Amino acid sequence: MIIRKQVNERMSRIVEHNGVIYLAGIVSDDKDLDIKGQAQRVLAMAEERLAEAGSDKDNILRAEIFVKDIARDFADFNEVWDSLVSKENPPARACVEATMASTNTLVEIIFIAAKV
Repeated sequence: MIIRKQVNERMSRIVEHNGVIYLAGIVSDDKDLDIKGQAQRVLAMAEERLAEAGSDKDNILRAEIFVKDIARDFADFNEVWDSLVSKENPPARACVEATMASTNTLVEIIFIAAKV
């Protein structure tokens, strides 16, 4: 069975299948923030969506991170990431530079997690 939550005409923000939770790409809801602020918002939003799906940050399996300007923002992003990600259960991760859908978006993250 596939469970879909936060569904609109374009996508589901949360999809669960066989005990695995897939989150659609998450961007900050406040585009006026700097990279640290946007990263904090994205990670907070991810925790909310994981909780809604029956999981948490300790069960994140993989994170795909897209940063608008990796040369400028990689260190600041990692500072926020390192302060919030589970030290005991860090996920697999990729981080690349990408052109964003909006000019003010500095980071987008896709998560895959196990259901608790």
